[in-house]
Amino acid sequence: MKKLLVLWVVACGFMPLLWAVEGCEQHLTKEEFRAKQQAYITEKAGLTSEEATAFFPLYFELQDQKQQLNEEAWTLLREGKKDNVSEERYEEILNGVYEARISADRLEKSYFRKFRDILSCKKIYLVQQAEMRFHRELLKGMRGKGAPRRNVEK
Repeated sequence: MKKLLVLWVVACGFMPLLWAVEGCEQHLTKEEFRAKQQAYITEKAGLTSEEATAFFPLYFELQDQKQQLNEEAWTLLREGKKDNVSEERYEEILNGVYEARISADRLEKSYFRKFRDILSCKKIYLVQQAEMRFHRELLKGMRGKGAPRRNVEK
């Protein structure tokens, strides 16, 4: 159960990026995805061309480093699928996954300091909001055109 929970948490964090890069129904290359993401965030956050030129190399550098940490976590999680994994090894796997998540958060905080040299805090906030909306819209597009949303009773 713990393994499934950790897998779900990790997957939810990076699923939109993985789907878009690997294709799904969008068939976007990494470069195409990033170009769309950059255009969307630039528009929605109101970045000037100078701000965007300075900001996005750092932004994509952060994304690459976070993706590397995610790959490390996935490698550990795949190891848990093997037969005869000991309880101690499962603990090591989970600790490694949690450490990767913590490292990703620390990395984001260190890049926040770098971003502040380029953008105001308000614009950094707007970038984060735009990034979330971009991923939300991407997921809506993957659901398929005309596919009805399931009603979830509360």
